[in-house]
Amino acid sequence: MTTADERTAVKPLRRNRDFGLLWVGAGFSYLGSRVTALVYPMLLLWAGGSTLAAGLLGFTALLPQLLVQLPAGAFVDRRDRRKLMIVCELGIVLAVGSLVVPLLADRIWLPHLFAVAFVEGSLQVVYQLAERSAVPQLVPREQLPAAYSGNEARTRAASMLGQPAGTGLFAVGAPVPLLLAIGTRVVALASLLGIRGSFDARRSTAPAAILADIRDGIGWLWRRRFLRAVLLVLAGTNMIYQMLVFAMLPLFEEQGWSSGLVGVVVGASSVGGLLGALTATLWMRVWGLRRILIGATAVWALVTVLVAPTHNVVLIGALFAASGYVGGAFNVPALVYVMHITPPEMQGRVGSVANLVSYGAMALGWAVEGPLLEAMTPRQSIITMGAGLLLITLIAVLSPAIRRAVHPAETKPLAPAASKG
Repeated sequence: MTTADERTAVKPLRRNRDFGLLWVGAGFSYLGSRVTALVYPMLLLWAGGSTLAAGLLGFTALLPQLLVQLPAGAFVDRRDRRKLMIVCELGIVLAVGSLVVPLLADRIWLPHLFAVAFVEGSLQVVYQLAERSAVPQLVPREQLPAAYSGNEARTRAASMLGQPAGTGLFAVGAPVPLLLAIGTRVVALASLLGIRGSFDARRSTAPAAILADIRDGIGWLWRRRFLRAVLLVLAGTNMIYQMLVFAMLPLFEEQGWSSGLVGVVVGASSVGGLLGALTATLWMRVWGLRRILIGATAVWALVTVLVAPTHNVVLIGALFAASGYVGGAFNVPALVYVMHITPPEMQGRVGSVANLVSYGAMALGWAVEGPLLEAMTPRQSIITMGAGLLLITLIAVLSPAIRRAVHPAETKPLAPAASKG
């Protein structure tokens, strides 16, 4: 525990060199992942492929969220996190780069495209777990709310820039967004090489077998009823959001709108998310995580219901921005809560379990929406999503684990009354 004198001596977050390099490098890394996120399914759709095939490709890109999370979490807790992040970036550069030459020749071999999407998604999972677990090792505990607020804002800004850039450059030429994604990864590598501090937390016991480590992470999280309930709610909302993003592709094609507008509309969500992340500490000073969760699910439901009858692309963008704001404002307190209650040596494993439940559902969203779009129109599928979110909101309100939460970290504000740096 730090003393009052030690806290006084803590330098402002903006002067923390190692955290700054980590922040910048991860920003470019996430920018690269957002550039390619919609490009892969667009390669199929705009080449005459079916929505079912595009949905399967999107599912493949997110499948690592289901398959890789748990072993990756255990691996992150027992290896040098900085070296892992460097290896991940190099692997992604090679994988994405392998697509450029075939695309220059105007050829797409589907197994190759699916393999690259899966490899990039897998390495991104490891990178994300290592980066999130590194923050508490580089930043004092009292600065974690500000640090994770800045991280969330950075990630939202990467989405805000990356998705419109990817879809816009796709109109110039299919290989162009991939070249941009490779460039961002090179910048991320350079930032990692400049960090001097250690990312690793000392374990109190020697590492056990991988399966034992995974079991420990699952057991630790399962015993926290409130956290378990929150993650299940997030799983439902994340799944439906991915379904909504997928539905925009055939909807815009049906309306005759430019493919570049898809990225702009989805990017509007990132603009809202950026503002939500920047103001998250304000919500954390007045509301507990329980109240923020219930409010967020209600707004997500309302926004999705309103998208269905809307035929104005600007208004659709505004609704996406509202949805993104809520997501940004919620993600920060949720992450701070998890990092506050998790032992440092278990942060990779617990983070991997949390990601498996909440973000693994994104992969299911693409898998479900493809067949759904074969059975109904895009707008009908969006109405179905809105109904699903209304049901999730009701479940969150009635859940005994959420209603009966009594721990201060679950019901009281998480951020201090004032923060510096």
